[in-house]
Amino acid sequence: MLSLSMSTNPPRGPVDATQVPRFAGPPTFARLPRLDEVTRADVAVVGVPFDSGVSYRPGARFGPAHIRASSKLLRTYHPPLDVEPFAAQQVVDAGDIAVNPFDIEDAITAIERASDELRSSEAQLVTLGGDHTIALPLLRSLHREHGPIAVLHFDAHLDTWDTYFGAPFTHGTPFRRASEEGLLDPEHCLHVGIRGPLYAPTDLSDDKVLGFQVLSCDDFQLQGLATMIERMRARIGDAPVYVSVDIDVLDPAHAPGTGTPEAGGLTSRELLHCLRNLKGVNIVGADIVEVAPAYDHAEITGIAAAHVGYELLSVLAANRAGP
Repeated sequence: MLSLSMSTNPPRGPVDATQVPRFAGPPTFARLPRLDEVTRADVAVVGVPFDSGVSYRPGARFGPAHIRASSKLLRTYHPPLDVEPFAAQQVVDAGDIAVNPFDIEDAITAIERASDELRSSEAQLVTLGGDHTIALPLLRSLHREHGPIAVLHFDAHLDTWDTYFGAPFTHGTPFRRASEEGLLDPEHCLHVGIRGPLYAPTDLSDDKVLGFQVLSCDDFQLQGLATMIERMRARIGDAPVYVSVDIDVLDPAHAPGTGTPEAGGLTSRELLHCLRNLKGVNIVGADIVEVAPAYDHAEITGIAAAHVGYELLSVLAANRAGP
């Protein structure tokens, strides 16, 4: 990884779409500069092409490249937040973290080490998965700096199960392991978008013991988006927050390209609105996971994931700019 020094140079933004057409240019997220092309990085978008922890449909290892390819149409001004996310901060594409696809524990160690190295220059990370297993090493890395972290988890599934076939590290277990390791702030963790069948009633009671509250898709339907945002903001408060977005939080109509789709999910509009209402929240890191392009068509899922990344980058920029 490149060691970055502080610089007073203005941020270098994406390739100018009036000079290079959208379908050309570098294959980076939003056609941003690479990490090795700048002297500093405030935010690094990094891929983790890993899906050895999946329990159903594989293919999320190809997610980072698909999200990048789907991000070419992103533009430089965010009207609702009145911010230019690539001018207010230096955002770069840090490429991919190469990890062992045959040994999950070795991969987890490599992701944690790479996160430490990337963040050593004070860059915040927005990570493109990959499956949800990657959240555990990223939380381990962040915990060393921030202490207990509030996880704001957008997902159809709880991901607090114990094991699958005796395996403790899978895409369905990261937040149980994180809670057991003392990485989480149990007073401020929240699942958003949970729905679908569970294995047993104890799934929910066990999840509560681990420190999570739940805003389900039924809650969105019955109470409305504005109330959900109020409850979300009240729960996370001023704690350091890690935002973890499993793309299957969206209904399969909005994100078919994922490994464990569940009917009855959020719309892309609802998800993006929730994310932009994180302005002012102390976000310390984020991920976008479980994009599996083999099941996508017309880039529906990739485009949704790219816009999730854009919302997160815009919130970070708005927070950097202050009130």
